[in-house]
Amino acid sequence: MKKQKFLLLPIFLLTLSGPFLFGGKPINLLSPKQISLNKNWTLKKGILTPSETPGGIIWSKSKFGDFTVSLEYKTSEKANSGLFFRTDPKNAVQGGFEIQIASPGLYSGKHIVGSLYDAKEPTIAAGKPDGEWNTMELTCKGPSIKAKVNGKKVIDVNIDNWKEPNKNPDGSKNKFKTALKDLPRTGHLGLQYHGQMVWYRNIKVIAAN
Repeated sequence: MKKQKFLLLPIFLLTLSGPFLFGGKPINLLSPKQISLNKNWTLKKGILTPSETPGGIIWSKSKFGDFTVSLEYKTSEKANSGLFFRTDPKNAVQGGFEIQIASPGLYSGKHIVGSLYDAKEPTIAAGKPDGEWNTMELTCKGPSIKAKVNGKKVIDVNIDNWKEPNKNPDGSKNKFKTALKDLPRTGHLGLQYHGQMVWYRNIKVIAAN
């Protein structure tokens, strides 16, 4: 596997148990060197937000396999966004994973904030009201995927348990045409615009050596 570069972002560590598993230097993702800025997104004073001509997902330039990413986000009313990871930008819906970012109360089940989208409902609905800054931390190591929202553990799964296409271990259906255990273990990070304003800041990635 190609050795990954470190991204250094202005964000604080949420815990000592995630990023320090890897021992690498933190990378600031919110820089033109590390993220693929375009006409649909703006980066001003360290805050990333959709532009006046918004659209689509903004992607990291580097790929990541085992890593921890931490960030802060803020939603507008009825906002729907997401943190994509280990994903192919040419096939974002089917080619990787997503931790849901959305307004509290907007969705239910495996689509609420903090869920492993369409695959696993979070253990707790930990999102703050629209207009308030939230923290999120995601750690991926092999088949292990763990996530926290505002310091509360919301996801802790072994993706090898997703052995069938279009089916979750609990028997419910999902959107994935490929069994999640067979999806790539490396890929890009992405942040989604889905029709409503959302703000991101302090995005830091620590990749495995």
